[in-house]
This record gives sequence, structure tokens and C-alpha cells, in this order.
Amino acid sequence: MVKVLIADKNYLSRVGLELLVGELKGFEIVPSVCGDKDALVNQLQLSKPNLLIADHTSLGITSEELKQIRKKYSKTQFLIITEVLSKKEFNDILNTNITSYLLKDCDKAEILECINSTIKSEKFICGKIVSVLTSAPEISSSNSFIKKLGCDGMNVTERETDIIRCIAEGLSNKLIADKLSLSTHTVNTHRKNIMQKLGVNNTAGVVMFAVKNNLLETNFSLN
Repeated sequence: MVKVLIADKNYLSRVGLELLVGELKGFEIVPSVCGDKDALVNQLQLSKPNLLIADHTSLGITSEELKQIRKKYSKTQFLIITEVLSKKEFNDILNTNITSYLLKDCDKAEILECINSTIKSEKFICGKIVSVLTSAPEISSSNSFIKKLGCDGMNVTERETDIIRCIAEGLSNKLIADKLSLSTHTVNTHRKNIMQKLGVNNTAGVVMFAVKNNLLETNFSLN
């Protein structure tokens, strides 16, 4: 049984996450936290959850404090879900060594995909967050992006490169289809092929592949 601790001062966010996690088989929700840093630390110590889903900003916890909590409870996977923050704040949170990071406007499918990845210690970061930390020109001008893929024996087409660029911008299948004048079915097929070629198992992994291989200019590490 996977024990999940939810920490968020916002009632609707907290209850929504409780309902969502409650739909998952093999997951057990321990008493949630809606207080402050001390309340979170106490509940982590008491429950020893496998997964923490938290908006630390709502609890008044700084990135530095989050880093210390993460270090102390290293056996717990941390999934942070916040509102949109500044580029510096995103960087600070990612540098706390959390496992995964989503925004509160992510849809149900992405949240569930992220939970399943995170509990397996697989990093998952919302494409919108990466798009704030990077820019399309950086991707466009990175010739090493295509060269690195080629060195691994992967034949990435020009169209697939366009779609990788769109994924890094945080676009949905529909928006990618509209931008490239394709059908959503065609975009979905391309995404599956790209993930297979890159050896990743979710759409966020496409973006993280570029970051991990220093293909995008960022101030954080996914290693």
C-alpha cells in the first residue's frame, strides 16, 4: 500500500487531490496537512508516507526550508504542485532536489501520470514549467540537439523536431496540431514515436531528455 500525504492550505486544492488520489488502487491517504512547516514535519514523522503531494508556498514554507525537509525525509518522494511562479522561484524549487513538479492548472491525466512516475522515483516536470525556464529560440538554435539524437542512431525527422520544440513550449496536442496544421491523431502518433526513440515513458520525459543532455539553457539539473 502506497501511503500518500497531502499538504495544502487551500481547501479546494487539498480536497480535490484527496478525491483524485482516492480513486487510485493501492494508495492510502494519511491525515492531510493544512497548517505550517511544523505541522508538515510532524505529519511526515508520524505517517512516514511514500509520497508527499504539497504546495509548500501555501504553508509558508520557503524553498530553503523545503530543501532541508526533503533532505531529512529522503525516503519519501516529493511531488510539488503550485500556482505559476517566477523563473527564479521555479529554479529555487527545482534545486531542492524534489522528485516532481506540476502546476495547479495541470489536468487530471497529467497529475495521475505524474503520481505514478513519482512513486517510482522517476522525475516528472510539467512542460509549462520548463517552458518558463527556457525559450523556443534556444531550442531552435541548438544544432547539437539533432546531432546528439543522430549519434545515438535515432533518425529524428524534421517534423518530429518541430513537435519536440512544441512540447518544450508546453503546448497540448490540440495546440500543436493547430500550430503545425496537423490532426490531433497525427500529433499523438508522432509523440508516441518520439518517446519510443528517446526511451522515455511520458511526454514530460521528452522535455527532460533535452534538459538532461544540456540541450536547453537552464539553471537547474535533473540528475
